[in-house]
Amino acid sequence: MAKIKKGDLVVVISGRDRGKQGRVLEVLKDSDRLVVEGVQRVTKHVKAGQTNRGTRTGGIETVEAPIHVSNVMLVDPETKKGTRVGYRTEEIERDGRPRTVRVRVAKRSGKDI
Repeated sequence: MAKIKKGDLVVVISGRDRGKQGRVLEVLKDSDRLVVEGVQRVTKHVKAGQTNRGTRTGGIETVEAPIHVSNVMLVDPETKKGTRVGYRTEEIERDGRPRTVRVRVAKRSGKDI
């Protein structure tokens, strides 16, 4: 189970974008990287061409580049600051059978994420 998932709110803790917050748009498991909204924006030169919906204009676009997962922290829902992630096991009843599930917990406040 991954500690940071798509849709989580994270804060950058190192690099040129230190202190910025954003939502995780994509998780790249094979390279341990994340694409975060509004973070690590780079310019990309795009060639003009045709797409399915019509012509695409060329020029310079800005896109979000992947950032390593060790450079971000999950934002605590209570304190709105970066926090480490822990797990707690719970016994729940599903379909008439007891099941054990792992719940993500913010270590700073102890709240479920």
